[in-house]
Amino acid sequence: MSAEQAPRPNGGALILAAGFGRRFGSDKRMHRLPDGRTLLEATLERYAEAYAELCVVLRPDDESLARQIRALPGNPEIAVSHDAELGMGHSLAAGARTIADDWQWVSVGLGDMPFVATTTLRELLDVFFANGAQSIVQPVHEGRPGHPVTFPGSCLAGMCRLEGDQGARTIVQTAAHVIRHPVDDKGVLDDVDTPAAARNP
Repeated sequence: MSAEQAPRPNGGALILAAGFGRRFGSDKRMHRLPDGRTLLEATLERYAEAYAELCVVLRPDDESLARQIRALPGNPEIAVSHDAELGMGHSLAAGARTIADDWQWVSVGLGDMPFVATTTLRELLDVFFANGAQSIVQPVHEGRPGHPVTFPGSCLAGMCRLEGDQGARTIVQTAAHVIRHPVDDKGVLDDVDTPAAARNP
């Protein structure tokens, strides 16, 4: 069996959705897009088209949202960040601790980025595995780095210890091998911070 045909190690997409989105004016995760889906639902359905495993980071008071998410395509797992108010790093650490024993790699995406194309997600995974699943892969559009960022399992221990509001930026900045892969997809940059942004990707 060739390397291209070999089964991929277990892993998936970790979607950070425990933020408070105060700039939006309401819970943007539940904001309805023009097609009727919520913002978070649209994001997760897009990722479910490219990933066999999904894990979503929520807050402790999101019980109702968690039930809705578990019913979505891909049957996402739920991780709970008990200190999400302290910053994205804490949410990412909570997610990493949830999947660290079972996943050998992870793509970190944001719950407020529903416009990245499925073809882009699959392209980024192909790049990651074509390079032995040992390098961090980050999409770049017109010179700007975006999401999701895919990490080998060797990065998970560091993710479990993250704090503050920097997310995995320090891991990317200090990694020995980072592939910054150019993509023709503005969706890797388009996070939704306002209702207008939800209408105009």
